[in-house]
Amino acid sequence: MKITDTGDLWWKNAVVYCLDVETFLDWDGDGCGDFTGLAQRIDYLAELGVTCLWLRPFYPSPDRDVGYDITDFYGVDGRLGSHGDLVEAIRTARDRGIRVIADLVVNHTSDKHPWFRSARSSPNSPYRDWYVWRDEPEKEAGAPVFPDQETSDWQYDEKAGQYYLHRFYRHQPDLNVTNPVVRDEIAKVMGFWLQLGLDGFRVDAVPFLLETMGVTDGARKLPHPHDYLRELRGFVGRRSGDGILLGEVNLARDQQLEFFGGSDGDELTMQFDFISMQKLYLSMARQDARPLAEALLDRPPLALESQWATFVRNHDELTLDKLTDSERAEVFAAFGPDPSMQVYGRGLRRRIPAMLGGDPRRIRMVYSLLFSLPGTPVLFYGEEIGMGENLAAEGRYAVRTPMQWTSGKNGGFSSAAPSRLPGPIPDGGFSPEHVNVQDQRRDPGSLLNFMALLTKRYRECPELGWGSFEVLDQPYAEVLAHRCTWDDGSLVAVHNLGSEPRTVPLKLDDCDESVVLADQLCDGTTPLDGSGSAEIVLDGYGYRWLRVARPGDRGVW
Repeated sequence: MKITDTGDLWWKNAVVYCLDVETFLDWDGDGCGDFTGLAQRIDYLAELGVTCLWLRPFYPSPDRDVGYDITDFYGVDGRLGSHGDLVEAIRTARDRGIRVIADLVVNHTSDKHPWFRSARSSPNSPYRDWYVWRDEPEKEAGAPVFPDQETSDWQYDEKAGQYYLHRFYRHQPDLNVTNPVVRDEIAKVMGFWLQLGLDGFRVDAVPFLLETMGVTDGARKLPHPHDYLRELRGFVGRRSGDGILLGEVNLARDQQLEFFGGSDGDELTMQFDFISMQKLYLSMARQDARPLAEALLDRPPLALESQWATFVRNHDELTLDKLTDSERAEVFAAFGPDPSMQVYGRGLRRRIPAMLGGDPRRIRMVYSLLFSLPGTPVLFYGEEIGMGENLAAEGRYAVRTPMQWTSGKNGGFSSAAPSRLPGPIPDGGFSPEHVNVQDQRRDPGSLLNFMALLTKRYRECPELGWGSFEVLDQPYAEVLAHRCTWDDGSLVAVHNLGSEPRTVPLKLDDCDESVVLADQLCDGTTPLDGSGSAEIVLDGYGYRWLRVARPGDRGVW
């Protein structure tokens, strides 16, 4: 297959792996994961096929919001190690061909941050205007982000004698990005970590970062907030050449396009496709592929430099907020019928294998589908071995349990007493006794080895990251047949979301009997007839990746 010069757009067909250092591997035995432990497992990530490691917040924090309440944007949490340990982990990853990005959480700070402590101490503090203050709270523009924890976006501070804005928790006061000094400080923070070796950032809650809620000085409002986002993208480019901004933007399609920078593609490099993720769960609940297909076809055209990040699980609640109330009820009924499995009235706090009842057919079908979708796949740690959640943990912590390396004590995560771990380990069928890396590495038929195959095939199929996308006509509602084409390469993927076997008729109008469909996940080929047609056999929850090829084509296996 001919591959044209793609420049430095490495993110177009990366495999991203998200982890929290605190829950990945404890090397010094204190009960908390650390950067030394992470460095020891870089080879594991390389074997899996990971090409980009996304680190969740590792900065000093009171840890009231899993590290997102930060007290020093330039620091490393001492429990996790030192700057030297971080740099060593980054260097080790780069030596294995793995780039590293980290969470950029600059829409708010912890209320313990020195900036806020100074700001609240006096109206004359140089940091007073780094936050948003009002004598009276504004009329609410919408519901709080965490309605089970907060009733307002404003909190009265007795020492300051005013209310401050917090779009998230009250212990996370919002920074005032209309202040040019704050914007300069954010750039310094980014420059610092880029200098230490990061390849970019996953930008937290981007729409909230650009808001000017509560700022009453019209001259200070950001007249064009997206100009600021464009400046951040330009800054990363100047400092690193090929660094990225992966944005969390859970908005409608037209608004997402705006955060990419439209046809110019000069704002966020990548965005998570929340809409397709939510429609995927609706499709699985109904065993009807049409909602997912419609969501994928509804994606707006992007600039060459822009990319969708596809995922089926992340570190937060599995939000279903873009579904209608009735659609959300369908997904809840299928995958989280007990209220203890739900959170905020809009999402699930479960992992995929538990939601699918541990059915290996459905689990593998879902991940085959994820990797075959157009875009860049993102995995949450533990997905590759089928980890489950622990509903005994509070809220979103249910899916943030320690990594399960072995069947031994604490799942091989730590030698410390269980009471010192960052969270409870799942029990029952998803306990380390049944789900762990060590056992699956030795089992050729394990989920871990299947996921490694998916990452390998994804990397061998650049049309999945670069190409055009079309849904192929076929008669079954439960089947998604789609095709991605780029340059002279083309891949057809067929997935059955239903439990009944199907024989799927396909027709490729640009092909004839000289073409075969070569299976990529198993051995075999399927010939096309003179009209470019073939029948594809699928088991219940079956899946096939088919390379469109002519006999003798180089690069076709």
